[in-house]
Amino acid sequence: MPITTCVFDAYGTLFDVAAAARIAAQEPGRAALADCWPVLAEDWRRKQLEYSWLRAVTGDYVPFWQVTKDGLDWAMERAGLDDLELRERLLALYWELAPYREVPMMLAQLKAMGKTCAILSNGSKDMLDGAVDSAGIGEFLDGVLSVEEVGIFKPASAVYDMVGDRFDCAPQDVLFVSSNGWDAAGAAAYGFQTVWVNRAGQPMDRLMAEPAHVLTDLTTIPELV
Repeated sequence: MPITTCVFDAYGTLFDVAAAARIAAQEPGRAALADCWPVLAEDWRRKQLEYSWLRAVTGDYVPFWQVTKDGLDWAMERAGLDDLELRERLLALYWELAPYREVPMMLAQLKAMGKTCAILSNGSKDMLDGAVDSAGIGEFLDGVLSVEEVGIFKPASAVYDMVGDRFDCAPQDVLFVSSNGWDAAGAAAYGFQTVWVNRAGQPMDRLMAEPAHVLTDLTTIPELV
């Protein structure tokens, strides 16, 4: 069956989650962050994801913005950064994450092909709207779906159900794209055709299913549909 609907994870897939720490580290007066920002960014993202999984398991849902703040607080404490102003700056930058360079052209190509394009993300709706507006890619999207609507984080099947409910499509009609191996595995097990964007060259996760495609960036997504 041909692909009719292309659905993208947001953070780490369309938007560079390391950008907030990287930009802050380049600003004047950020000497304490200059050497440790890569570790801070990695810790922040890791705890953000871990907290979302644990809350999905326990059913203790909170908006992703809260998970994002909790992850940053852990990462800053580990780095020895006791700086409230820096914390607020990093959080502000997270609302304006830059898209990866290939994203606008890739989405434009998909829309020119007549494909439905959407985001499906753990992110809170206001966070996602801010990132989409900042990146200038709203014109290419037919929907921005947030787990806020179902009150549980990916990879719960209720999240993937949102795609069919919104766009009236079957799982096999969907190409789902994520930079998270666990998300690609969850979506593949659900029945989506999946792409794992493995920018860091990591090993395949040992999970319930494997993605149909593994790419190093998003450039060739239009060739798959």
